[in-house]
Formats: sequence, structure tokens, C-alpha cells
Amino acid sequence: MRTAAALDEVLLWIGTAPPDDGTPHTGRTSGDAGSRHTDEVSVEERAARYTPMPPRWPMEALVVPQAVRDELLLAIETIQLETLVFDTWGLRAIEPFPRSALNFHGAPGTGKTLAAHGVATQLGAPILVASYAQIESMYHGEGPKNVEALFHAAQRDGAVLFIDEADSLLSRRLTHVTQGSEQAINSMRSQLLICLEQYRGVVIFATNLVANYDPAFETRVRHIHFPLPDVPAREAIWRIHLPSTLPLSGDVDIPALAQVEAEFCGRDIKNAVIDAALTVARHGRPQVTQQDLLDAIARIVTARNALRPAETPAPASPEMADRIRTAVAASDTTDTESVTVHL
Repeated sequence: MRTAAALDEVLLWIGTAPPDDGTPHTGRTSGDAGSRHTDEVSVEERAARYTPMPPRWPMEALVVPQAVRDELLLAIETIQLETLVFDTWGLRAIEPFPRSALNFHGAPGTGKTLAAHGVATQLGAPILVASYAQIESMYHGEGPKNVEALFHAAQRDGAVLFIDEADSLLSRRLTHVTQGSEQAINSMRSQLLICLEQYRGVVIFATNLVANYDPAFETRVRHIHFPLPDVPAREAIWRIHLPSTLPLSGDVDIPALAQVEAEFCGRDIKNAVIDAALTVARHGRPQVTQQDLLDAIARIVTARNALRPAETPAPASPEMADRIRTAVAASDTTDTESVTVHL
């Protein structure tokens, strides 16, 4: 036979009030677990969940086109000049909360995260990193409170706020809301707009797509595009990721590596170097050769193709490395054009 307390729990879960029979009952919520309900948690307590860290990379580690670097430096200088322009020159009278909001958009692996750390390094500030997945909540009404707490934490610590995977936050608000989850998303976006208006600090968003931004964000944020690296940039990235401590064979040709795969980003190059080094170490060989690096490139390309939609021709050919080597050998490696490999 169920006790009164046990019956209370069942009735609360199915949305029925316990009977009023004079017996004392114990009311609990699904998220209680012996602690206060989340509605009672203050913004300061929520903000305590978010802790900044020292930036991991300097701006000098970033390899991007000069136009992108110039945009980043301009954004940094704008932030550094805030006191002069808005306080000394009095523009705070017309803009009490000058915004320093940046949106780094581009394909994955093009340097957006590294650039955010570089900005924090240039400003001499810690960086507070969060993602959309850390902000949203399965509980109704929690997402907007998490957004507010995140900005509060960054303001508290004088940190650069970096919100990764922010596509969902910056997307156009839904006009025909039919579900509670859709209302929750709209509420988070509205709260984000409020925080951007009042925030005295630097916030950087990282996104992959730009097709569906909310117009309210387009005018409040400086947008900087991060393209896939071209041949000179890929060569520079290869050089950075092949340190002098890595035992390389004399046949390693960095300019040739830079021309092999036009869609390779910085993250791909890093992964190829690690893949090749681990393969060599696993087989007990003393040096990483050009073939090891080409084979690593081929494995990454093949794995990527396997994830593409079925209608996209992407055969995982075991002869991939041979085709790449043939294309490189037949090309003029001093040319700035990428080598095209037909898969």
C-alpha cells in the first residue's frame, strides 16, 4: 500500500493535486532532489557556475587573410578606445552602453576559436567560453536565466565572453510558435538582445551559417567572415604544425602538402599531422615521411566524404593516397593554384 508521501509524488508527476484529507503531504518538484527550486536561484548564484580561464593562444598564432586580421585589429582598437571616445569625448550621453559584440562566422576549423583567444590575449583579459548547449535547458524558463547569468559572470570577471556554436541563438525569432520549446528559444533570443544592450564588455559569437540571422542581431554585432585558408595560408599552417622537434624525413615537401587539398582547414592540417605522427610511432619508425602525411590527408578526406549525404558522390577509395601523390607529382608545386584530385 502506498504511503501519503509516495502518493503525493505520483500525483505531482501526472499533474493532479493531492487530496485534501487533512493528512500532511510532502510537495516536491522533479528537479528538487533535496535542493531549492531553480526559480529561487539568484543570478549571482547562477553566474558562479561559469568560470573564465586565461586565453590559450596569442593573436600571432592565427593564420588568416590580411583583410580578416585587419578587421580583428580594428575591433580590438575600438574596444581599447572606448574610454576616450565614450567618456572623455562624451559619447556615452548618446550611447550609455557601447557594444563590443563580434560574430565570427565561417566553416568549422577556420580559426574562429583561436581568434577569440587571440582577442582576449590582446586585451589582457581572461576568456569565458560557453556553447549554446550549455545555455539551453530542458526546464521551461531556464534558458533566458542562463543567458543573463553568463553575461553577469563575464562582467564580474572582466572577461571576454565567447559563445561557441551560437547559430541557434542568433537565428531569426520564430513568428508562429506552436510548442513550448519554440517559445523557450524565442525567450532566450529576446534575453540575449537585452543583455547585449546593457553589457559593458566584449562578447564574441562563433557561427557556421549566416543565412537566417535575426535582423535585430545583424545591426548590433560586427560580423567577421573566416574563409577556408588559401594555398599560402595552408602552407603557413603546415609549418606551424610541423615543429622542429618532430622527426621529419628529408622528403617532406610543405609547399606540395599545401596544394593537395583545397578544402583543408587549419583543424584538418593539425589532425593530419597528429595522425601521421601517431602512425609512425605505432609502427616504431624513426621519422615522419611525405607519404605518411599524404596518407593521413587521404584518411581525413575519405572519412569526411563518408559523412556526406548519399546523393553526393563520395567513394572511399583505397587508392586515394596514390591519386593525391600522382596529382602532386604532375603539378607545378610553385604555382599558387590548388591541385584538384578527382575522387
